[in-house]
Amino acid sequence: MDILAIESSCDETAAAVIRDGREIISSVVATQIEEHKLYGGVVPEIASRRHCESIVGVVDESLAKAGMKAQDVDAIAVSFAPGLIGALLVGVNFAKGLALALGKPLIPVHHIRGHIAANYLAHPELEPPYLCLVASGSHSHIVKVNSWTEFETIGQTVDDAAGEAFDKAARAMGFPYPGGVHIDRAAKTGDRKKYQLPHPHTANPYDFSFSGLKTAVINLIHNAKQKGEEIDVNSLAACFQYTVSDILTQKFITAAKESGYKTLALAGGVAANSGLRSMLQQRADYNGMKVYYPPIELCGDNAAMIGCQAYYEFQAGHTAGADLNAVATMRLDRVTW
Repeated sequence: MDILAIESSCDETAAAVIRDGREIISSVVATQIEEHKLYGGVVPEIASRRHCESIVGVVDESLAKAGMKAQDVDAIAVSFAPGLIGALLVGVNFAKGLALALGKPLIPVHHIRGHIAANYLAHPELEPPYLCLVASGSHSHIVKVNSWTEFETIGQTVDDAAGEAFDKAARAMGFPYPGGVHIDRAAKTGDRKKYQLPHPHTANPYDFSFSGLKTAVINLIHNAKQKGEEIDVNSLAACFQYTVSDILTQKFITAAKESGYKTLALAGGVAANSGLRSMLQQRADYNGMKVYYPPIELCGDNAAMIGCQAYYEFQAGHTAGADLNAVATMRLDRVTW
């Protein structure tokens, strides 16, 4: 089954052709990073306009790379929630129109389910059930993946997501947007013990809180400037990265041990962070657990992951009609369309 998938939840316009949920026939991503870098973050109105300008070309390029025409695919899939509402609407309306014109099934996909599914494209042996840590710019979740389309969220952020904290802390350190990659690079030559940063407490032991940690970094930098002291940016980056990785990994491993999971997966944009990947691997090995990671190119937003999850949603009978709408916020374990 060949699925043409479309992703436009934030600032990447993406399209891909995926075969039987596991094989990438083509994948194209048009990023807007350079434009949003001017503003220190994603500007929703600009993102929506750029999606309108890019989506036809991206879809055409994806089909051309697959050596196919639009009528050759078996279904159209689209990320419909969650995300920036204007950005989502571009992808959803384009996908609805294309599916209607071609007479093909329309498969709605929850964006975070797509991030989890990115692992299937690199690891054919991975099958539910397992426990997944999703860490991205807008989301931080610990999820029980009970089946291909059945999920249970047991932990989530109560304020800022991990990726958001990376970007805002990076901005305070003087790095450009997106900040996560710059912190990762700087941390490699820093002393992770030089600065003391807090580990926020949450009522639910599996929940996350990064707002206080982000504020602690900002206050540390401001206090140093007021005193005329120099900040060792590389060491602060190392301390921040280590602290975020420690919080994510500690809660994730604890949840796995207490829930009896030996198979783990990591997903989302922050899954590309080398410090997090290394720490999680070490602690998983120590506890006799197997952990799966998506390849770096599939950690960020892309349409290949949407096409992968769409295959399993279609097998479960999850299709939509012309009344499908975009939704800005929606839990991945309570999906409706």
